[in-house]
Amino acid sequence: MLIPKKIRTYCPSCRRHTEHSVSQLKKRSARKLSWGQRQFARVTAGYGSQPRSEQKKFSKTTKKVVLLLRCKECKKAHTHRGFRSKNVKFGE
Repeated sequence: MLIPKKIRTYCPSCRRHTEHSVSQLKKRSARKLSWGQRQFARVTAGYGSQPRSEQKKFSKTTKKVVLLLRCKECKKAHTHRGFRSKNVKFGE
């Protein structure tokens, strides 16, 4: 899917339509002390089986792409809702 590098859309901080630069939002590192990470470490510690059962159904073939929109005027960034796509390219 070809997405333009610049989009004119609504900016929630400026509260009007401005030009935004578009990039793909990258996954950030997980918090080490979050409840889920602590639970996972507790369950997987020692001997025994896996924390979750094996997946029986088919898995999804694509991942959701989330766009990061950065306003040219106020320089603040906000995200665009995720959509499924096999590959994303940014161009004119």
